[in-house]
Amino acid sequence: MTMDRKEHWETVYRSKAHDSVSWYESMPRTSLELVGACGLHAAAGIIDVGAGASALVDGLLERGHSDVSVLDVSAAALEAVKARLGDRASRVSWIVSDVTEWEPARSYHLWHDRAVLHFLATPEDREAYRSVLERSIERGGWVILATFAAGGPLRCSGLDVIRYSGEDLAGFLGAGFQMERGFTRIHRTPSAADQAFQWGVFRRV
Repeated sequence: MTMDRKEHWETVYRSKAHDSVSWYESMPRTSLELVGACGLHAAAGIIDVGAGASALVDGLLERGHSDVSVLDVSAAALEAVKARLGDRASRVSWIVSDVTEWEPARSYHLWHDRAVLHFLATPEDREAYRSVLERSIERGGWVILATFAAGGPLRCSGLDVIRYSGEDLAGFLGAGFQMERGFTRIHRTPSAADQAFQWGVFRRV
């Protein structure tokens, strides 16, 4: 991780209202729908990678999930989520790290990433991400990825992004993962702009 990357996201989360950033969702309905469709038991390990201040963790706790981890490079983002959760924050494992440098100490049943992968512009960062993911997900486990799709933005938060198709996501993960579902969905930003997201649900085989 470059310090510039950490500094960038700390600045974003310390300087902007969390409900004003383009990726804000008051309720992450697509994510919750896809997690629910995986049929996990309540004690299954779930990690939300690059979560920022997402409300996904709120929804998972409300649905009875008891083993939830939240990872982000920005400590400010995670502190905001802890404050929002109040006493419930003690039920979550919090990880401040750049995912490309993270060393997972355990495995998970499900990896969720909405909009981190498309910020990884170099082959080295993408390979590091994939390596961490492969070390984190147990056989038979699930991966949910969302990136900007074709027709989506070329830049976000002042950074260049890479747009993916479903085939691109499948190729990125490789033969060890089977695509169960892929689709595009439009996200409406707080400023009323439409952004095309590519979603993919994969199972480790």
